This record gives sequence, C-alpha cells and structure tokens, in this order.
Amino acid sequence: MQYNWQQPDWPNFRYELAAVEGALLAFADKAGQVSGVLKSLPDTVAKEAVMDVMIAEAVKSSEIEGQFLSRKDVMSSIRNQLGLNTPPEGVHDKASQGAAELMVDVRKTWDEPLTEKSLFAWHRMLFRGESGKWVGKWRSHTEPMQVVSGAVGKQKVHYEAPPSAQVPAEMKAFVRWFRETRKTIPQAPVRSALTHLYFESVHPFEDGNGRIGRALSEKALSQGLGRPALLSLSRTIEANKSAYYSALETAQKSNDVTPWVNYFVQTVLAAQTEAEERVDFVLRKTRLFDRVREQLSDRQLKVVRRMLDAGPEGFQGGMNAAKYMSLTKVSKATSTRDLQALVELGVFQSVGAGRTARYELML
Repeated sequence: MQYNWQQPDWPNFRYELAAVEGALLAFADKAGQVSGVLKSLPDTVAKEAVMDVMIAEAVKSSEIEGQFLSRKDVMSSIRNQLGLNTPPEGVHDKASQGAAELMVDVRKTWDEPLTEKSLFAWHRMLFRGESGKWVGKWRSHTEPMQVVSGAVGKQKVHYEAPPSAQVPAEMKAFVRWFRETRKTIPQAPVRSALTHLYFESVHPFEDGNGRIGRALSEKALSQGLGRPALLSLSRTIEANKSAYYSALETAQKSNDVTPWVNYFVQTVLAAQTEAEERVDFVLRKTRLFDRVREQLSDRQLKVVRRMLDAGPEGFQGGMNAAKYMSLTKVSKATSTRDLQALVELGVFQSVGAGRTARYELML
C-alpha cells in the first residue's frame, strides 16, 4: 500500500468544496458574531471567556492522546499568563503548565510566521519538565514511525510516516507551504484542515504530534480570520475520536482529500458553535455573580464558583447536601440551610426529592 507521502503528487492536495460551501459561510458568520460579542463585553469578562475556551482546548487536546491533565493547574497557569491572578497562583503539574503555555503562545503569536524554531519552542513547552534528548527536535530514530492499534502480536498498522531521515526536508517544505498558502487558500477552515493533515502525515516529532498539529490548525484559522480564533477544536474532536481517527486514516492514503476537508470543516463549524455557547455561558455567569455576590457567604461563593468552573455542561450530578458538606466542612444542618437560601435567591433550583434531591444552577 502507498501512503500519501509516497505518491508522486505529494503534497499537492486535491479537493472539492461544493459540499461544505454552506458550512464555510456559517463558520464565517458565527466567528464574526463571537468576535463582536467579545468586543462588547467588559475586559475582565472577555478574558474569562477566552480563558474558558483555552482551558477546554488544553485539557481535551491532551485527553485525545490519553493524557489527563490537572484542570485546576491548567486554569491557574492560563490565568497567571493572562494576568487574571494577582498574585500568580502556584502550578504543580508541569504537563498542565506546559499545555497551558502552549495555548497562550498560540493565541499571542497567531500572526507571526511559522518557523522550525517556533515549532521546536512549542514542543519544549508541551514537554516542560522532560529531560529527553528528543524534546524540541525532529525525530531521528531509524525504526519506522507507525500508528498502530491492537494487542501485541495482533497489531494493525494504520499509518506509517516518512522515515526520520526525510523529516528535516519534509518540514522545510511544510513551513514553506504554510507561509505560501496564507495567500492562496482564503477559506480558513480549509487551510486549517490541510495544515493538520499535512503535519500529521509527516509526524515530525517523537511524541506530541497530535497536540501540536491541532495548535497549528488553530493558527491557520486565526490567520484566515485575521484575529485570534476562539474555539476548541479538540473538545469537538474528543467527543467522537473514532470519527476523527477514521477520517485521518482514510485521508493519509490519497492526496484527493475531499472527504477529509468535508469532515474537518464540519468539525470546525461545530467547535465554533460550541464556543459561541461558552461565551454566552460566561456572560450569564458574570451576571449571576453581579446579582448575588454581596448576598452570599464565603462558603456559598466557594460552592457556586466550583459549579461554574465545570462550564456549560454543568457540575456532574449537581450539588447535594453531602457534596456541600465535603466542600465547605460544615454540618448537615448548615449545608441544608445554605442550599435552601441559594434556592430562595434564585441561584439554585431544586431537582428531585428525598435521597435523590440535588441542586442545579439557575442561569
């Protein structure tokens, strides 16, 4: 079998856009709406909205690769770098710190040219705390770089990347292609799709290719929009990883990539729609705090903040007396009074009764 990079037309990708013309228009419209809403928000609220999406991207991009970061450390690190924590909070998990640093840098440097140096810097951020000689360098081992699944002895090879000896030349070509296509591919989601496929096909690093490939997709989107994109591609991809891997595997067998472009454009549109919902959530959260902040005790504020940190999908299982007691270290009687007071203030609503009773936020 020949993979895409083994074919004579590599990397001259061919594709048709007829099936996604509507999605491309919808994406541009939604991206413009989100940008307009952000500009209309107070600066602190806008920063909270941006941070919320960045946290989701950092956490979910790692989850796709089977790495589970400390959400608290990711949040603290991003807040530190955006100037939202005064003084800065301590961050204990180096992997979470590195993923957060990558997210912030992708957003800050969206308009800067891509270089091999910047890719190496991203890799070092992602593997902060690692001391291996492979960090911040192209892969160099002689063994084939393969994407495999299955138990030992029954493994299936889904893809084999170019040999390590070819990587430096392939990446010089990739960086040149990325620079040139900023002018020749006007549709941001299409260039983002091709960027991700091209990078993942070369698979230039020993580890971290998926996470950096998705960061490159965001950079391509931002350059196409002319401003930092606000969406979490990884969150949308992670919700259906099997579809992502299946589409990528198919695309790496041919340079006619219309199905991949169709898949990726729809994914970008879904991610932008979800980002729109998260921005709306941050706005509603801010309004809630402004309304009740002075009426809540410190322990009530702690619980409400904890629930809001879970985002639009909500605090798993809602809040109940037992959870409230655990979070605030108060008696059952006090927790019951506090929860009832939150209901009366319109912060919580009661769902169910008896042992299954729980409380959910009223937004």
